[in-house]
Amino acid sequence: MTTATGVRTVPQSRAEVWRALAVLEPYCAVCDVSYVVGEVPGGLGVGTTFVCAPGRLDGGSPAAGAPRGEILDWDPPRLVSSRLVLTPETWTTRIELSDAEGGGTRVAITVTHEPTSGSRVVRRLQRGAMQRLVQRTVDAELDKVPAHVARATNPQ
Repeated sequence: MTTATGVRTVPQSRAEVWRALAVLEPYCAVCDVSYVVGEVPGGLGVGTTFVCAPGRLDGGSPAAGAPRGEILDWDPPRLVSSRLVLTPETWTTRIELSDAEGGGTRVAITVTHEPTSGSRVVRRLQRGAMQRLVQRTVDAELDKVPAHVARATNPQ
């Protein structure tokens, strides 16, 4: 298992950042990803399932074998974590929001990668490269936070 964490502070309120990062829209233009959310009695929360597909679905269904996800933790407007299951691996993302000085929000993102197949020897040989990939993933997600917030506060 490989884990990386990063932090970014943005000037928007925690409520605005929560709406931008924790709500699964049918399509995210920032990430170019579509989400198909399972039945949600009572709204999003722990146990909510979703399918994630690249690009815009425009009313279609995701391809067979598209990654499946589940919300693991849900504590608005402070914490959301989700697991995305792909064939050879599982990715877990944890987003923690806290108030920052001056009315902004501190965004902490932790990503964990866990291989579900392959030999231990190969995983050991790839450990350094995987650590760099997971850290780059965290950094890329943090870099997108301002665009997510802008899109949520000024939808087009």
